[in-house]
Amino acid sequence: MMAAAGVGQQWVLVEMVQAFYEAPAYHLILEGILILWIIRLLFSKTYKLQERSDLTPKEKEELIEEWQPEPLVPPVSKDHPALNYSVVSGPPSHKIIVNGKECINFASFNFLGLLDNERVKNAAQASLKKYGVGTCGPRGFYGTFDVHLELEDRLAKFMRTEESIMYSYGFATIASAIPAYSKRGDIVFVDEAACFAIQKGLQASRSNIKLFKHNDMADLEQLLKEQELEDQKNPRKARVTRRFILAEGLYMNTGDICPLPELIKLKYKYKVRIFLEESLSFGVLGEHGRGVTEHFGINIDDIDLISANMENSLASIGGFCCGRSFVIDHQRLSGQGYCFSASLPPLLAAAAIEALNIMEENPDIFQVLREKCKRIHKALQRISGLVVVGESFSPALHLQLEETTGSRENDMKLLKRIVDYCMNRGIALTQARYLEKEEKCLPPPSIRVVVTVEQTEQELDNAALIIREAAQSVLN
Repeated sequence: MMAAAGVGQQWVLVEMVQAFYEAPAYHLILEGILILWIIRLLFSKTYKLQERSDLTPKEKEELIEEWQPEPLVPPVSKDHPALNYSVVSGPPSHKIIVNGKECINFASFNFLGLLDNERVKNAAQASLKKYGVGTCGPRGFYGTFDVHLELEDRLAKFMRTEESIMYSYGFATIASAIPAYSKRGDIVFVDEAACFAIQKGLQASRSNIKLFKHNDMADLEQLLKEQELEDQKNPRKARVTRRFILAEGLYMNTGDICPLPELIKLKYKYKVRIFLEESLSFGVLGEHGRGVTEHFGINIDDIDLISANMENSLASIGGFCCGRSFVIDHQRLSGQGYCFSASLPPLLAAAAIEALNIMEENPDIFQVLREKCKRIHKALQRISGLVVVGESFSPALHLQLEETTGSRENDMKLLKRIVDYCMNRGIALTQARYLEKEEKCLPPPSIRVVVTVEQTEQELDNAALIIREAAQSVLN
């Protein structure tokens, strides 16, 4: 038995030697390097940190005196527009006093002229006497007043939805609604021209964001098809991943209307949900001002969630979301702006209710607004050096340079000179402002022209004439 074991060991050694000779050269070189590295690690000296020498008190004081902290924020020029703002005296209604000069207001989003309306002001004053100035508490902590519930009920009935929820700050409305539903791992298809409030909501949601070209349904469908293929590769993950399409009724940054009928088709074809931000289109589009769904004659139940602020057409503060009851009730538990912010002051809720009453009593007001929008849109065409951006029925238009100077800063300076020229001649305009370092897709510089029902035909024509003169003076 022992002899057989010895023969076996010899045979193993022979096989090892034979394998050594048959192995490729690179294999032997690699093994040799590894063996040498292991030997080096075994016999090398351990590294010892040098003992730290303590500094004397005098040396410490010298180091402290020499140290210069980095600035908390980057330096900002004193000429920056944010530090040189215009001051308004009195209500920013049809006529506005800016820096002591009275102008026709083409800057404020007071589309229906309700900001200085006597009925609205009387309702706010009556509420002020009854409830006081503010609420000093969120909706869940003695911040829910009967006037809040009345306004939510009125908004739901006006929009023909089951329920609505109200926020005390317009920007926070969509920014709170998005992360209430879309979470990490979910997918949101969003137009690249989406406003900043939508961008902040997407950032808070930590979802997977897929941008499609502005109003380009072919590009959106391509992204949806690619996602469909990804879902087929991992069906288990696809079953728990929610998908949303996010669009604006009228885009704040472009004045364009979204192609809602095409969006609805894609929704049902690829089984995604649609969220619609209607801050600019609520109280503007549709026969009764219900927004882009009424404009296109689309059943509002086809939209999973509608969001809008009350700071434009209703001339109040805050915002709301509306939809099915089970969708809205979820925000009462998960909408951060709703749960943690003090509720809307009752006087502003009462003002919004009265503004809704006026809208319902005077449906012709929306047609009047659209006609005035079309009038100035036509009058602003073919101005040398400027391009009109936005739908003819949009109450917020953009004027952009036909040819850029190659520098955003210089473009903005040219537009500022046009705004100042118009201001000196009694027309109040404003430049569109953006947080340039935070915008996903930074829009080009522009002048925003806002139309309201209070502006007369003569004032609209005069404003267009002065803008044309300004462009000729500054750009030529």
